[in-house]
Amino acid sequence: MSVASSRSLLRTEAVARRQLLNVTSYDVSLDLAADEATFASVTTIEFESRGGPTFVDLKPVAVGSVRLNDRPVDVDLLREGRLPLETAAGSNRLVVEATMPFRNDGEGLHAHVDPADGRRYVYGMSFMDAAPTVFACFDQPDLKAPYTLHVRAPHDWVVVGNAPATNPEPGRWEIGPTQPLSTYFVTVVAGPYHVVRDEHDGISLGLSVRQSLAKHLDREADELFTLTRQCFDELHRLFGIRYPFGDYHQAFVPEFNAGAMENPGCVTFRDQLIPDTRVTRGNKVVRATTIAHEMAHQWFGNIVTPTWWDDLWLNESFAEYMGNRVTADVTQYDDAWTHVAWSRRQWGLLADQRPTTHPVAGNGAADAVAALQDFDGISYAKGSSILKQLCTSLGDEVFFDGAIDHFTRHRFGNATMHDLVASWERAGAGDLSPVVDQWLRVAGADTFTLDRDAHLLRRTPPTEHPADRTHRFEVATLTGGRTEVLVVDVTGPETAVPGLPGPQGAVVLDPREQSWGVYVPDATTVRALREELPLVTDDLLRAAVWNNLKSGFNEALVAPDDVVELLVAAFPVHDTEDTQRHTVPWVLGEVLPAAAPGSTARVHDAVTALVSTLEPGSELQLSAFRAAVRTAGDVDVLRGWLDGVPAGIELDADVRWRILVQLAGLGGTDTAELDAALVEDKTAATQVSHVRASTALPTPEAKDLAWQMFTGTVDAPNYELVAAGHGLWHGAQRELTAPYVERYFAELPATSQVRSGWVLALAAEAFFPRTFVDDQTLARARGLLDSGVLEPAVRRRVADKTDALARRLAVRAAHPSA
Repeated sequence: MSVASSRSLLRTEAVARRQLLNVTSYDVSLDLAADEATFASVTTIEFESRGGPTFVDLKPVAVGSVRLNDRPVDVDLLREGRLPLETAAGSNRLVVEATMPFRNDGEGLHAHVDPADGRRYVYGMSFMDAAPTVFACFDQPDLKAPYTLHVRAPHDWVVVGNAPATNPEPGRWEIGPTQPLSTYFVTVVAGPYHVVRDEHDGISLGLSVRQSLAKHLDREADELFTLTRQCFDELHRLFGIRYPFGDYHQAFVPEFNAGAMENPGCVTFRDQLIPDTRVTRGNKVVRATTIAHEMAHQWFGNIVTPTWWDDLWLNESFAEYMGNRVTADVTQYDDAWTHVAWSRRQWGLLADQRPTTHPVAGNGAADAVAALQDFDGISYAKGSSILKQLCTSLGDEVFFDGAIDHFTRHRFGNATMHDLVASWERAGAGDLSPVVDQWLRVAGADTFTLDRDAHLLRRTPPTEHPADRTHRFEVATLTGGRTEVLVVDVTGPETAVPGLPGPQGAVVLDPREQSWGVYVPDATTVRALREELPLVTDDLLRAAVWNNLKSGFNEALVAPDDVVELLVAAFPVHDTEDTQRHTVPWVLGEVLPAAAPGSTARVHDAVTALVSTLEPGSELQLSAFRAAVRTAGDVDVLRGWLDGVPAGIELDADVRWRILVQLAGLGGTDTAELDAALVEDKTAATQVSHVRASTALPTPEAKDLAWQMFTGTVDAPNYELVAAGHGLWHGAQRELTAPYVERYFAELPATSQVRSGWVLALAAEAFFPRTFVDDQTLARARGLLDSGVLEPAVRRRVADKTDALARRLAVRAAHPSA
């Protein structure tokens, strides 16, 4: 089940409660064995108070009893997840007995039945308003306390948590006491998991995954442990402070919304990172950087936690920077920064150009739910870029001496941006106010354009967020396959750039991504790239070229047809992943629908030719084949691949279901074939693909199924819900899907009554009518935003999709195709 939205904690309320309370300890008992829909939760909180009214956060199915200082509390006063308390001055003891829900939306205590074998698994995701559906708590980051957990579970289950667990008798597990923790990273992972263990430098290491993926974890375990050891060694070297949370367990869990969660002692990851089909090196780089990212969080986030969510960059920007840096410096994935350029750069830049942009630091998060929407490309990619620039400027010694001072002063406590800046300045950084004032506290990105005739580089700050930022980056010129590089220092609106090529050659701004800006290629560069781009062999330069092109396209300054010419000349197969934030989804969703008729077929022919010319079995060939499938418009071609894929390509479950999903959208299959394919190979992954294919079929029944999932009439786990949204909309099915455009805007507000948090926002985004690029849809979207009826999480996603729609319309207006 999902949980409907409830009242979110305001920052002002958090400040008042922190001034009143100091939490001494939590003792939590969970009975996971009695029922499959709910579980018993008994929480004892010891805390000090100045005396006076406050409230405890509690979101149960039912309440048994609540006692404060051995006196009953009226549970009928529970409203919107809050139970009022009248605390005494001094020591207090609160005991809450409640029945809590198992959930299927990736939050709280999430329960999953593996379709491969029927085994049941549970994991905790307490992040951002979800903890009160697991245990009663004072749910805010700056009320930290040690936890002791007692868990009852089926006898064949393994239980892991935030501290080393003991199993004194079958079915009973004891965890803790832990180090002081914030509520949002308390977790329990329980089920018949397959566990692999190791040890490094006195730290017990563990990996776990569902039994149906056991052989795949065994295959990957050596690499995972090697990465973990390498990252620990480097983080210990850089920080000079040892990891303090006991065991380090990495649990790969089903239906996880994020990439991972940094729970101390027990990090949770989405289990797609343990692949059961062939994957590319790009996928492995993502996994490596994610592992390093979560390990960096043990210092930035766990040892020292932000006082409030407006400083979430103290968590995410640092973990992003350190994760990428450590991966590139000490693991086999020394090309990590190149993959970051492909996957993260535009994610951050697009977020920074939208009306919903916000500063990296001091993002103004008024409440916890609003803060969740700022876990975006700004807090990750832009913040990481700024920290990379700052570290380059300060040098490692000052940068890390400041970090160590920060960890030492605030160990197991909370801190703010000002605390960290003070630590850096004590370490010798000098006055950092220009960095804070111009980079961290001001939203938006400067736009750079080239005046080739005047040999000038022009910088334009965003009108809504003016700033006077300085930049230092390289400029690369590509002429006849030769690359020449010069360094520019941008200190004002115009910067002289001597040595630019005349009317020939391409110019790439910031090819090493040393700064943060929207770099727009000039028309001469776009034309020249048809000859120059196929000659580029530098992987990071190639990624930067495409990032320049994407920025120009997003500003309606690069024409879709010009992008198509470049795709035909040098399709970016080196961006080997085709998941969200990568190049292929941008090509399919943004470029080709706006390009001249026949463009999709041209690109399909180009990538199909690449499949036969690239090395058989190489990841570039697999990348090209995936693109060929997604651009295929001929049912017979797709059917042919089901009968026999090109040499070097394996028809595994991933490839097979990619073909079936594409066939479904073209009407080249039916429910019976899709159902039979699922029966033949039923796993968690193929079940999600089955939903996407089933809802992509061009039938009224398929679209009605997707819509029932959206409205909650049909209860669907989080992954399947998002898959249904992707399946619903198809460019060739406008007549069939047209009624759902108005229904989306009319019925979206009510979805907050059937789901909350992360999945509420994910569904709003997935079901947005992306194939209807017209003024009427834009007007409907803006009207809904203006109505004031949307939950903050939903409003943010709709606002971002509305901005994307407006930009797509601007591209078509500026570059009409025949």
